[in-house]
Amino acid sequence: MYILGISAYYHDSAAALIRNGEIIAAAQEERFTRIKGDKSFPNHAISYCLEEAKLNIEDIDHIVFYENNLSKFQRIIVTHHNNVPKGIISFIVSISKWLTNDLWLDQKIQKELGKKTSKVIMYDHHLSHAGSAFYPSPFSKAAILTIDGVGEWATTTYGIGHNNKINIMKCINFPNSIGLLYSAFTQYLGFRINFDEYKVMGLAPYGKPKYSSLIKKELVTIYDDGSIKLNLKYFNYTRGISTINKNFEKLFGKKKRQPDSKITTKDMDIASSIQDVLNEIVLKLANTVYDETKCDNLVLAGGVALNVVTIGYLKRHSKFKNIFVQPASGDAGGALGCALSYYYDALDNKRIVNKQDSMKGSLLGPSINDHDDLIDEQLTLMGAKYKYYEEKTLIKKIVQELAKGKVIGIARGKMEYGPRALGNRSIIADPRIIDMQSTINLKIKYRESFRPFAPIVLLEDSKKYFDINDESPYMLSTYYIKKELQIPIKKNVKGLDLLKEKKSPIPAVTHVDYSSRVQTVDKYRNPFIYNLLKEFKSKTDCSVLVNTSFNVRGEPIVCNEIDAYNCFMNTEMDCVVIGNRFFEKENNKKV
Repeated sequence: MYILGISAYYHDSAAALIRNGEIIAAAQEERFTRIKGDKSFPNHAISYCLEEAKLNIEDIDHIVFYENNLSKFQRIIVTHHNNVPKGIISFIVSISKWLTNDLWLDQKIQKELGKKTSKVIMYDHHLSHAGSAFYPSPFSKAAILTIDGVGEWATTTYGIGHNNKINIMKCINFPNSIGLLYSAFTQYLGFRINFDEYKVMGLAPYGKPKYSSLIKKELVTIYDDGSIKLNLKYFNYTRGISTINKNFEKLFGKKKRQPDSKITTKDMDIASSIQDVLNEIVLKLANTVYDETKCDNLVLAGGVALNVVTIGYLKRHSKFKNIFVQPASGDAGGALGCALSYYYDALDNKRIVNKQDSMKGSLLGPSINDHDDLIDEQLTLMGAKYKYYEEKTLIKKIVQELAKGKVIGIARGKMEYGPRALGNRSIIADPRIIDMQSTINLKIKYRESFRPFAPIVLLEDSKKYFDINDESPYMLSTYYIKKELQIPIKKNVKGLDLLKEKKSPIPAVTHVDYSSRVQTVDKYRNPFIYNLLKEFKSKTDCSVLVNTSFNVRGEPIVCNEIDAYNCFMNTEMDCVVIGNRFFEKENNKKV
């Protein structure tokens, strides 16, 4: 039985294909169209999934969409009705779009697919998130927590999964939303909602949570069970396009920051404060879920589950023994979740639990092959010059250049599903070089200097560097550098000047609060990167590398050999690996 799951029309459109419950392929549309967060119908992603399985659309047994458009329409109507006469312009624009397009979503999807014989099944948004978290998890039974901006009505849900069934027990409904609260601060700090929340998270450690009390006094009431109520006096999302209003700006004593303007100490303190409040809310929620389910395992999905600082906080402080986060926790993961939920829950098929997990390392996208005449021909037409190496020799060559301080792009094997580059579409470097973070940020990624980089480390050596008691294969949680490796920071150093301080023996992956978004590497999920780290350790006695996504600011992660070569040529990256082909910048000059 083949089931195609689809998410589209909001942000991060994607497609996922399962066969008898096994995940065969999954990808985001943005990787093909090169439009960051592309929300259009995922025609390219669907074509890839079908091609990977050697199928036509007619071979698909069921097509499932990740949310219920009729319930969503009801929420929009009720919300506007409750805010009359405010938001009338927003209502007119919205109702016109719904009446002419979105209400007939099943027909629209059938037309896009050219498949009129199958009914498109609409699945609730948060059930899709729940399915994406539970069914691929290594647990036969687990508590489930999903948190995002909003689906149809729900903004947060929790319940329990057991074998092939999911039972949602309680929810928080719109307009009270943990995700929208955090997004409001994303907008206020001059970043883009639904795209840049991770920038707020990365900025937070530079500041102090001076405004936490103010946020809890004026903006959000936090109850003992972790449920919340927002003070809508300060928000505009129920009646307009903007998330915040002038009352929000007045509360913090200044207008929202303009994009690319200087980041102030106050901005850092505000980021620190909302991160502090988020940690408190989610911890209370998680502990309530534990008390009600009495289950030692927790699985999470939804956009807020991608906040690695909060996930790390949960791992250290919650009552749960084991936590699994879906690597594609945002809306892209909904495509996978709705397909799995329909197969297991609705169709009542038996579930076989993989003790490692069933995500296949989240390496579910198109592959760049080691040997491929078409790739060679394409690269030659682009004027590329490279040397081909067998894998063992290639690894030695990469390590040799890394040890010289070179920055190297890696584009080989299957592309990652979700927002994290996990070694197959990555930029890697030596973490021991103190200015490596600023070098990659400013000369290669062309992004804000404050942004931290993640360490990629051999699983068996992870405890040598970090306070970590589990594996972290998907880079979804922060851990602290071990105390004995922390280098004290001078007391008078503050703000962005903290970047210049050496904070550990691996400074390029040590954030200003000594935290790191760790990815542990084992020989099963990614043998190439595992062997690369082993070789780097052999040469340098260091088991860690810098790992960041292979892209520049504002662009999606590279998908194919053309994307990889263009990114290499348009940045100050030193070398790139495409399949088993090794390129050096000195041999590839712009004409």
